[in-house]
Amino acid sequence: MEHYLDNAATTRVCPEAAEAAVKAMTETYGNPGSTHTLGREARALMDSSRKKTAHALGCSSSELIFTSCGSESDNWAIISGAESMRRKGMHIISSETEHDAVRKSLDELEKRGYEVTRLKPDAGGAISTESVRSALRPDTVLVSLMMVNNETGSVTDIASVAEAIKESGSSALLHTDAVQAFMKLPFKASTLGADMISISGHKIHAPKGIGALYIRKGLRIKPCIVGGGQEEGRRAGTEAVAQMAAFAAACEAAAADKGAVSRMERFRSEIIENLTASVPGLSVNGGGAPHILSISIPGMRSEVLMNFLESRHVYVSKSSACKRGGRSHVLEAMGIDPKRIDGSIRIGLSRYTTAEDISAFCTGISDAWSTLAHS
Repeated sequence: MEHYLDNAATTRVCPEAAEAAVKAMTETYGNPGSTHTLGREARALMDSSRKKTAHALGCSSSELIFTSCGSESDNWAIISGAESMRRKGMHIISSETEHDAVRKSLDELEKRGYEVTRLKPDAGGAISTESVRSALRPDTVLVSLMMVNNETGSVTDIASVAEAIKESGSSALLHTDAVQAFMKLPFKASTLGADMISISGHKIHAPKGIGALYIRKGLRIKPCIVGGGQEEGRRAGTEAVAQMAAFAAACEAAAADKGAVSRMERFRSEIIENLTASVPGLSVNGGGAPHILSISIPGMRSEVLMNFLESRHVYVSKSSACKRGGRSHVLEAMGIDPKRIDGSIRIGLSRYTTAEDISAFCTGISDAWSTLAHS
């Protein structure tokens, strides 16, 4: 039996999303840009999917643009957002713990002459509102901070950051990578205060290859893909209707499972309680979100732990799946001892995680400690 606990990397597609995608691919397969019956049916499905996804995010349909993934949404928001404000200044605020989609977008902007202030996280891995407030300058044009860290689950209070920007009188745009927060933490785009929000389907049991970017009504940024007039001229390319339908179905399924978040919170607490008692010296790296847990086990290396667990069909990771090799920049930024980093693993929970999965993981870690740490 498999025990999949790498849901921060990706989730298995839920039946509702799979069914919606297959139906769209085999029945509503017209090009939504075509004016004949099949084209109109595809457009109607696309419009319905946008409305459902926008409802889940708490915004209007006109503010939601479908993309291929969270990374595309991040790239688009950061690069086009900064360029749209260039005449007002060239200073950007972000953090040292962002996803590579954000980090490398910032690297690109630095090559174009922008100055980037990368804030350090607090002891728990979050970015404090006060640090943002202190870093704001008259020429700050963009603030980009992730809501839930993809490696530690640390939560940054984006609503508080938005309020601080507003109180300062700054005209800076606020973008948040909410890929790990969407459908896990309670927030609405309409009240959060962010100008742009990135989300992704494959973190909530939709297929890979579909994401979205919320762009606040009235904010105009250049498209990152030009060509046809799809997405109201904001993103060119024939629309991926099947993936859109699947994303919407996954949103509805997640919303319908009212107890999912509390189950994940309970399982996360059980892991910490169980392993703290059975593995001396085990530590938790940051945290706060219900579905992500980063732990360090002294005297053991991540790869050894992962291989031991995989031999028992338990699957976890050591950091972001987008970061292959190298030490975690997130844990380094938090000031965690290199030996602890080298023994860190990430557990990702989902609404499909079971008590059996948690038991298999905890037993595996305890056995690894007993048999490998002293060998």
